[in-house]
Amino acid sequence: MIRVVLIGYGNVGFHLYHAIKPLNDVEIVQIYNRKSSFPKNLPKTTPIANSFDKLEDADVYIMTVSDDAIISVSQKIQLKSKLVVHTSGNTSMHAIDKKHRRGVFYPLQTFSIQRQINFSEVPICIETENKEDEQLLQQLAEHLGCTTHKLSTDQRRSLHLAAVFVNNFTNHLYRIGHELCESNRVPFDILKPLIKETASKLDDLTPFMAQTGPAKRGDSKTVNKHLELLENEKQKEVYTTFSQLIANLYGKEL
Repeated sequence: MIRVVLIGYGNVGFHLYHAIKPLNDVEIVQIYNRKSSFPKNLPKTTPIANSFDKLEDADVYIMTVSDDAIISVSQKIQLKSKLVVHTSGNTSMHAIDKKHRRGVFYPLQTFSIQRQINFSEVPICIETENKEDEQLLQQLAEHLGCTTHKLSTDQRRSLHLAAVFVNNFTNHLYRIGHELCESNRVPFDILKPLIKETASKLDDLTPFMAQTGPAKRGDSKTVNKHLELLENEKQKEVYTTFSQLIANLYGKEL
């Protein structure tokens, strides 16, 4: 049985709790929540601590706090020689106070409390200071049904950067598309099969092979018509920048 204390109950903490709770071989013995009010979406029987001196004994303490809070929170955990890990993609393992056995348990996924996910489809990136702790984190991930990847801090940071491009920036482009549809009274749902196919193509093609559109073809007439339709100058900048990047990559002139 792997005993877990969750420190923090934001987006990642929420989803980790609900993924671990049904497991037979992993037990959440406690959740640390700095707020005095009882967290929403938790059974009232869940053990809660709002003081670091009341933390229970566990095999691993998982900090699901903001990147800026990792150093200070790890310093406040007074238990020594315990495995304390964070879930950040962009923070060094060594940000955790050195009195602990330090590690990283980074689930690479976009988390929103409003939406359930299948946690078994989430890849987990692991980093530890010793083999025994690595094996424990691998076992935890296996109980969750997740694949694991042993990555250094530099590798994980590069992966996190890539994730920002393929997720955060892509979602912002969805928002622009949503605004364009709304302003012209066109249902955004019409675009959803295209969005899904764009992602699904990557099961069979590289992003370079999957690229389509007017910029790849060097279709300057269509590009210019699109720019005429855009009234928002920021959106024009985005469209122009992406079109030029794509055209350059495929050796086309616009």
